[in-house]
Amino acid sequence: MNLAALLLAAAFAPPADGATAPGTENDRGPIVVSPEAAALHRSLLVADGHNDLPWAIRTDFGSDFSQFDLAAGVPSLHTDIPRLRAGGVGMQFWSVYVPATQRGAATAVFEQIAIVKEMIRRHPNTFALCRTAEEVEAARAEGKIASLIGMEGGHALENSLGLLRKFREAGAAYMTLTHSATLDWADSATDEPKSDGLSPFGVEVVREMNRLGMLVDLSHVSAATMHDALDVTTAPVIFSHSSARAVAKHPRNVPDDVLKRLKENGGVVMANFYSAFVVPEVAAEQAGIYAVRREALARYPDDEAARDRLEREWRKDHPLRPGTIHDVLDHLDHLVKVAGPEHVGLGGDYDGVSTLPAGLEDVAAYPRLTQGLLDRGYTEEQIRGIMGGNALRVLRAALAAGEQAE
Repeated sequence: MNLAALLLAAAFAPPADGATAPGTENDRGPIVVSPEAAALHRSLLVADGHNDLPWAIRTDFGSDFSQFDLAAGVPSLHTDIPRLRAGGVGMQFWSVYVPATQRGAATAVFEQIAIVKEMIRRHPNTFALCRTAEEVEAARAEGKIASLIGMEGGHALENSLGLLRKFREAGAAYMTLTHSATLDWADSATDEPKSDGLSPFGVEVVREMNRLGMLVDLSHVSAATMHDALDVTTAPVIFSHSSARAVAKHPRNVPDDVLKRLKENGGVVMANFYSAFVVPEVAAEQAGIYAVRREALARYPDDEAARDRLEREWRKDHPLRPGTIHDVLDHLDHLVKVAGPEHVGLGGDYDGVSTLPAGLEDVAAYPRLTQGLLDRGYTEEQIRGIMGGNALRVLRAALAAGEQAE
């Protein structure tokens, strides 16, 4: 039996002798994937809105594909081909993230896009580069993982709509308007505001994204920016990796008034798995790291090692509780309650975060979410939407809106 088959068997196997499923705590019982859930999961389109594997390839391996083998498995990462297959992933937005402090951010994003394309070139039987819903469906018909590009952070635009068009031409299917830092034209959720949402140029960015058929991603942005974007957009928006603020009070999460508007907009919020965003008991405290990072940047603008040291010291005094898969399911419940099941999806943030809930340790874990949703009474139709159908619908709608704007 090959590695992918072994991982698939492990993901679907019930625990022996009453033990919990791997990595799952006993606080609300184990997630045991039943034969019913396994069969349902295999029939789903499993779509994830955000995976930072390209950045991990850059930072951990110097962008050198000879240093690792995704097909054989890379235990140091959350993501590799055997575990993607075990998790049943069928549609993945690969993040082409670069830090908000990155010098030459536009060039770095093009380099990240090149990493995604090289990954696909090296594994043509596993991945297919896609831009449209039709291409996603064609890739799935061939048993391939439909691979789309998500650009994380409008800082790489360098205030240029021309660069936005170039990123779209290079394959970017969405752009997250900000990352952790406020821009000249859009406020971040984790920085001081400048525009009380979007500036006039920010409005033009959203309009141009609509025209290009490019998904507007509102993860990382302030609530005011969320509302301004919803006021402007003519297409459904996404939150590629954000959870519910009413469940965990972190500024990166989405407040209920925005979730209600998302339902009207037709978009989708894709629940994040990062423990700092989803565990209620620690979310507010963990938001303090952004102030630490701003202070570190002000004190040591040219000394990355000193900035890292300050962050490590803060984290030592503020330990992060991982939580469990049940915490993520709580967020999904709330998002469904407020926005509706047609407007909820998954955005795991794998290989972009340090701590994940027990039971969701890597990309092989998605079958447990299917089981968890069944356990909580969701219908097969609702599960199909949450696990991936809603993401595909929004991709199709954004492209249609762009065609109408031409």
